[in-house]
Amino acid sequence: MRNYQTQMEAAKKGIITPEMELVAQKERRSPEELRAGVACGRVAIPCNIRHTALSAEGVGEGLRTKINVNLGVSGDCRNYEREMEKVELALRLGAEAIMDLSNVGKTNAFRRALIDRSPAMIGTVPMYDAIGYLEKDLMEITAADFLRVIRAHAEEGVDFMTIHAGINRRAVEAFMRDKRKMNIVSRGGSLLFAWMMTTGQENPFYEHYDEVLEILREYDVTISLGDALRPGCIDDSTDAGQIAELIELGALTERAWAKDVQVMVEGPGHMAMNEIEANMKLQKRLCHHAPFYVLGPLVTDIAPGYDHITAAIGGAIAAASGADFLCYVTPAEHLRLPDLGDVKEGIIASRIAAHAADIAKGVPHAREQDDAMAQARHRVDWEEMFRLALDGEKARAYFESTPPADRHTCSMCGKMCAVRTTNMILEGKTVEFCTEK
Repeated sequence: MRNYQTQMEAAKKGIITPEMELVAQKERRSPEELRAGVACGRVAIPCNIRHTALSAEGVGEGLRTKINVNLGVSGDCRNYEREMEKVELALRLGAEAIMDLSNVGKTNAFRRALIDRSPAMIGTVPMYDAIGYLEKDLMEITAADFLRVIRAHAEEGVDFMTIHAGINRRAVEAFMRDKRKMNIVSRGGSLLFAWMMTTGQENPFYEHYDEVLEILREYDVTISLGDALRPGCIDDSTDAGQIAELIELGALTERAWAKDVQVMVEGPGHMAMNEIEANMKLQKRLCHHAPFYVLGPLVTDIAPGYDHITAAIGGAIAAASGADFLCYVTPAEHLRLPDLGDVKEGIIASRIAAHAADIAKGVPHAREQDDAMAQARHRVDWEEMFRLALDGEKARAYFESTPPADRHTCSMCGKMCAVRTTNMILEGKTVEFCTEK
């Protein structure tokens, strides 16, 4: 019988939980290091007590940068089987988290199936699900209704929830004063803004924040404090609305920790490259070094169809500067619901960004796979290269599409391969280019 309710409570009591042991093993860190990180809030281990299929992961300082995959049905695409195919793909490609953003109909059957089979941590945005779950129009929904949806998701086994509690009246005033090109681009944020402006009431997640925390604590759900006022274009980044909300998120972080609820804080979506590092440091300072979860950031607004690349550039800079968790972006961003190909491209781009950042910030053992790849390339060992590659299947397909005459080279350089030439000279062999062997 466990004598703690949440991972944070256990950590504060000096207890090393099985989840901490597992994360320590994965990260090749000591369990005590993990416990100390969870106790002070710099590390979160999202793990709902009802998610029995979970293989716990840690998010936070000193750990590998994790990635999240968004999926779920919308009004125009209601194919749950296709979304489950995306789940299987995400798990196969090593995503540590999956967020179900379904926003139409009764989504709980899909979510329960997802939780039952997924070793990755599962996140949701209850605000998205409120209208379909409650079968009410937005303006008919009460604060008590919103809390009902949060409890329903917690009972189902969701590990972390995006709660847009920071867009309170103070933050809205700052947003309204400082005019934007794109206004509010957060779906959950826009719904709450509409609800607040129409009803004249305070944000229910802010007004009833203590009740939200009690529900989350009961099931050990990590709160992911949503950035409702995140910039939706690079011209809106680091403006008054974004910073005003961030200040509120810092205060909400401490209130959650006081109730032993683990916290992640969500960050900007669009931002020029030269602003990213400062934003990461500002967030860590204002939010007391809670784990930081960013969407992108997308470093330019003119690449629809290629936004997995703009996000990977921004994500690599963000993670190298302190972000702990990257939400993938696919080529379909801003255009449509992503298909399987888009999901794969988004995951690989995010994994490249996360891994490159881990190397840059000196995460222990991050370079080992790169060193092994260098050794395989030195030996021209194609099978080992394919095994070590992030997407060995694609690497093999490219290599085999134009097979070289000599498998000790590739079809780009042939016998003039620099690695082959240097190896032969160092081995005392003669290099000949004009004679067919």
